[in-house]
Amino acid sequence: MDGEQQGVTGATAWRGEIERGFAAEVESGRLDLPLPGAGRTRRRWETLSSLARRDLSLARLCEGHTDAVAILAELSGPVPAAGSRWGVWAARPPGPSLSARPEGDGWLLSGTKQYCSGARVCTHALVTADAPDGPRLFAVPVENLRPVAGSWPATGMAASDTLDVRFDDIPGEPVGPVDGYVKRPGFHHGGAGVAACWYGGARGVAETLLAAAAERDVGPHALAHLGAVDVALRTARAALEEAADEIDADPYDLKNAGGTRSLRLKALVETVATDVMARVGRALGAGPLGHDAAHGRRVADLTVYLRQHHAERDLAALGAIVAEQGAGW
Repeated sequence: MDGEQQGVTGATAWRGEIERGFAAEVESGRLDLPLPGAGRTRRRWETLSSLARRDLSLARLCEGHTDAVAILAELSGPVPAAGSRWGVWAARPPGPSLSARPEGDGWLLSGTKQYCSGARVCTHALVTADAPDGPRLFAVPVENLRPVAGSWPATGMAASDTLDVRFDDIPGEPVGPVDGYVKRPGFHHGGAGVAACWYGGARGVAETLLAAAAERDVGPHALAHLGAVDVALRTARAALEEAADEIDADPYDLKNAGGTRSLRLKALVETVATDVMARVGRALGAGPLGHDAAHGRRVADLTVYLRQHHAERDLAALGAIVAEQGAGW
């Protein structure tokens, strides 16, 4: 077996391990987390952060499941059956799309949905689709869907089983009203929670530098990077704790602060995580990336996961809000 074949075999084995880990997390009840705004949002995000510190693909699957449970509760959707594994497939990138049409007493979904994490391991999914009366959210069982093999050839987040999925007149149960998915208060709460996963992934990357500094003399430059990493991660943790407390204090977003909070938090944590990866790489060189499989996977996974942040587009949206409403600083 040549090196390329070994790589494919290893990636497949790792994906299987992550899928089994996801199923175990669901079945054990460890993902029965407090809902956002229910008074224990810190605990919810600490759990997601710990999962991400362990593995980002695992965290992506678990975060999607816990987000789906929260959405179903908020929009009075069907109660998930015990042991069922849910995903939220709501990306709307350029390219193929998903549409829904009424048929008799129900709805049928057709087309292609992109970026479907857990395409082959989830039992159910919440999916957004374009309906004649506007964007809608639907609950669908996954068993009759057709994941598109090879639609995620990338190394980063490979074990998250993120594929394009084809729908051929698949029945879907509507969840909430038209545009209900994005107009509910929990939309921004859930978006902010993704930052907890990014923070956990950054912690995992940083621990490679921390371990090296504890084992040997890494030199003053690497120690300077470690000091900067410590400040950055503590700043991110403080921001997450503050945001969690604010969500618990205003779960229905009566102050209309959820969107701004989410934009600020994600921008901060994305910047911190990017800085952590750069500093660990500059401090330790190519060694960990080339010879430490777990570290290399964390860096590749985090690089991809952070692109859920829309970079300058999100910063411009935040800037427009600040320009109109004033700054809190």
